[in-house]
Amino acid sequence: MLPFLSDEQYGNPSSGHAAGRAARAALDRARRGIADALGCEPGDVVFTSGGTEADNLAVIGAALRARMDDRPFRVIVSRTEHKAVIDAAHAVERLGGEAVFLDVDGEGRVEPQAAADAVRAGAAVLSVMWVNNETGVVQNIPALAGAAADAGVPFHTDAVQAVGKIPCAMDAPIAMLALSAHKIGGPKGIGALVVRDAGQITPLLHGGGQQRGIRPGTENVAGAVGLATAVELAVAEREEAMPRVRELRDRLASGIAAAVPGLAVTGDGAARAPHILHVTIPDLDGNALAIHLDQAGIACSTGSACSSGQSSPSHVLTAMGVQPERPYAPLRLSLSATTGDEAIDEVLRRMPTVIGQVRVLTAALRGST
Repeated sequence: MLPFLSDEQYGNPSSGHAAGRAARAALDRARRGIADALGCEPGDVVFTSGGTEADNLAVIGAALRARMDDRPFRVIVSRTEHKAVIDAAHAVERLGGEAVFLDVDGEGRVEPQAAADAVRAGAAVLSVMWVNNETGVVQNIPALAGAAADAGVPFHTDAVQAVGKIPCAMDAPIAMLALSAHKIGGPKGIGALVVRDAGQITPLLHGGGQQRGIRPGTENVAGAVGLATAVELAVAEREEAMPRVRELRDRLASGIAAAVPGLAVTGDGAARAPHILHVTIPDLDGNALAIHLDQAGIACSTGSACSSGQSSPSHVLTAMGVQPERPYAPLRLSLSATTGDEAIDEVLRRMPTVIGQVRVLTAALRGST
């Protein structure tokens, strides 16, 4: 990326001078790299500021296009989508459209037949994420995309957590696919939406003709180069790296479960991506757990205890029917190709002590109320 952040090749890719042509050539190479990795055409790759923008462009852009074409102003998404998709669906509602939210089973999976039934009445888009960002549960994308295609409805998938982690390509009838660089070791603030048919969406931004007019504005050349490099490396190294990551994740899960009574692995009965471990730990305050784990040097994501009354529980867990009779702390630990055995060893060494401290604190807080 460095040459495109310095005077060496800082040109505007829309300019016709030498520096601009060099920047344009870099963008073209980046598109080809992403296209080769995902099995699409270079012209299908539309660079965005990240996965959130890509998801919004897909869902709202498809809805607006359907309204223009006098097709059903209706979007269908699963209840466990990333907030970028959920909130985009609600934005369609505010614009006068309809949003349909598909239920999931206890493991977080959308039933393909339910999706097929929903799209039969027509829709602007069906959007189901490939890998859930909280639980790591993998959806049956070929079946879901096929159901949408049979009904003549464009299918969009948020593949931010899938690219480079599981086999993930555009060989199914996928109309749009969102990805983000920073989930695979690339720079923050750059992503892409793969758009096979530009006629299926309307741009959300206006003011230029770049990127087929789908996402106008001067492109982030350095970011695009970084994204393409990250995608190429992640996809090329996946078959070697991810089985090892899966082994580390399973060892981490077994080790924590052995030390923490009552722990449950979320989505344990479903196919899961290798790099995400999501568990629930009963009788703990989630906020306290997050603070103490951070102080112990363990980076993780967690939500508040569901009965705290102060924060809403995860919409993903709620959709999966997780309705405990007692409070619990959800905990997500993420791994990558750079995670080593020593990191797992350290987490397993420190976590029981931290959880014990939080149990004492939680009991004390309850006793004082």
